[in-house]
Amino acid sequence: MSDSSEIPAAFKEFGARFPELARAHESVARAVDAAGPLDGRTRALIKIGMCLGAGLESALKSHVRRALAAGASEAEIEQAIVLGMNACGFPRTVAAWSWARQQFKSAAG
Repeated sequence: MSDSSEIPAAFKEFGARFPELARAHESVARAVDAAGPLDGRTRALIKIGMCLGAGLESALKSHVRRALAAGASEAEIEQAIVLGMNACGFPRTVAAWSWARQQFKSAAG
């Protein structure tokens, strides 16, 4: 994770309690990112869809912030979310969209 202010408090606390596990997690994340040709913007958009499917609010918010930082537009992020509607259902899609909107507002203000 790039900016420590973006790291959820629970992750910080977990990392303080289990530093070796946090380092291993970060190492795997870097290896996964380097495992193929996708750029950061594309990886973040894909991870948004995965988080929607799994119902992971905190992770989805994190990947929305990462997608914005990597140059994705709000419209691209919204499409990544809407694409999940038929597979994951309307309630999860609306929830994910609302979580993304929170991040858009935070980034704007």
